Amino acid sequence: MEATTIRSVTRARMGSCLAVAVLLLPLGGYGLARMGVAPEGTPIVLGLLSAIAGFVVLPSLCEERVPFRHSSSRLTAHTLTGERSVDLDRITTVRLLTTFSYGSAYRTLLVRDAHGVRLGITTERSRRKLRRAIEKADANDARGAPGPRVSRAARAHLGLPPRRGLVVHTVLAFLLLTVSSSLYVVAVLRLGGQ
Repeated sequence: MEATTIRSVTRARMGSCLAVAVLLLPLGGYGLARMGVAPEGTPIVLGLLSAIAGFVVLPSLCEERVPFRHSSSRLTAHTLTGERSVDLDRITTVRLLTTFSYGSAYRTLLVRDAHGVRLGITTERSRRKLRRAIEKADANDARGAPGPRVSRAARAHLGLPPRRGLVVHTVLAFLLLTVSSSLYVVAVLRLGGQ
């Protein structure tokens, strides 16, 4: 693996660890409150701030910001954790991440290559490149070469057959987001003694 790929994967892992650490801040606040160093309501305050930061930042860590290089086999873009470059000839998985903002669904295609580099595809130009790469891999798969695992929702979002599963994916994503955020708030309130 080349050095830039290793740095990219390392920065991505560090960014994910930081986002998870932010979500776990209320536990630290609970410990400080139990020791008498901080007020009893500290976990609640930290929990609200952490929830806002974590649920906003975590999904966008690997999203492309400004795609600045496209080649026939690579897609390179800036992300919050630095520059990432995905090898389109060696894609291993493609999943669809759906988040919600201002009453609409926001979709990101999470692409991982054989080197472990992950990039969130959001622009139309990048989606076209990814679609061509998957179609090429599917053609090779028909000849016996193993292709990438592409979720049904990602295929539907890209307009690839079979074109179903997007509605079910959106409903499940909404339910997962609602339930997980509700459980997080309940846990933070319990830690805060409420």
